[in-house]
Amino acid sequence: MENQNNNNNHNHGNGYSNPGVNNYVSRTAKIGKNVKIWHFAYVGNDTEIGDNVMVGSLTHVDYKVKIGDNTRIEGSVYIPPLTQIGSNVFIGPGATFTNDPYPMSPNMIGVIIEDGAIVGSRAVVKPGIKIGRNSVVAMGAVVTKDVPAEMVVMGHPARVKYSRADYEKKKAEWNSSRI
Repeated sequence: MENQNNNNNHNHGNGYSNPGVNNYVSRTAKIGKNVKIWHFAYVGNDTEIGDNVMVGSLTHVDYKVKIGDNTRIEGSVYIPPLTQIGSNVFIGPGATFTNDPYPMSPNMIGVIIEDGAIVGSRAVVKPGIKIGRNSVVAMGAVVTKDVPAEMVVMGHPARVKYSRADYEKKKAEWNSSRI
């Protein structure tokens, strides 16, 4: 594995630079336009990050990960090899995805997060899980089964609680009560 410390104003060809901050961004990673990688983050070999993506401080994006456009990954998130993250996804602080159902096995399987999904802070996701399009995983949820599209799951283990439409209604009510 190549070691590339992102200091001394190193530029990745996309205008991204952050002087004086040590990040590791592999030379084989493909980084899109307008990507912001915050302090002390890691991006592994053969990872592909789309345009307009934010990767928070202390986040670990391992090798062979794919991240779509307009995705926001908060700090201290762990994204293991083979994970696929769609476009317009939000991942809250400290979320953890896993890829090894029987550690330490040489056979790994990634998590798939489809477009428009939201994964709350400190959620933990089992290897091989699919988080459906426009679904929501609540903070602290432990996801052991696939999450259907347009649904909200929460709990330990995570279970469907209501629809994304209900989530948006609750969010709008919350936001209007705070103005």
